[in-house]
Amino acid sequence: MEQNEKILSENNEQVADNAPETAEAGEQKDSAASELLKLQSELAEQKDKYIRLYSEFDNFRKRTSKEKLEMIQSANEQLIKAFLPVVDDFERAEKSFKDKDSKELEGFFLIYNKFKKILEQNNVKAMELGAGSEFDADLQEAITQVPAPAENLKGKIVDVVEKGYLLNEKVIRFAKVVVGS
Repeated sequence: MEQNEKILSENNEQVADNAPETAEAGEQKDSAASELLKLQSELAEQKDKYIRLYSEFDNFRKRTSKEKLEMIQSANEQLIKAFLPVVDDFERAEKSFKDKDSKELEGFFLIYNKFKKILEQNNVKAMELGAGSEFDADLQEAITQVPAPAENLKGKIVDVVEKGYLLNEKVIRFAKVVVGS
């Protein structure tokens, strides 16, 4: 019997020794689970940061590409604006000639036509306006109003004082017009 008691007491000691180990194991499992949750949340946070950074960089790349394209398209805008008064002078000179078939004027017209072709190659277009056209405040500047010579010209363009020009469909000089009232 003593032997049975001895075995029972040894078993009880082993059970008692194992109880703290299972409690520690439970704590370790809880600790490991909380560590895992913490790592998963950090991973999710890092993924979110990465996605946001990638999106921001992609937007930056697209924006700079668009800005470069716009810069290239309108790079010569200031130079072309400086040449527009020269075009006006050519047109006034052309109107002042009485005999346009004169051999002396051939050189003048060669230069004028070459100048117009260069402007056209650089996407500069003159606004096509005339008497009776609709007035558009986005494209024209009304410098004065005069009584309309005819009823159908009220609120419409009566005369074009200075031509307007577009560069790549963008207004670089507004047309100066007289509007009928």
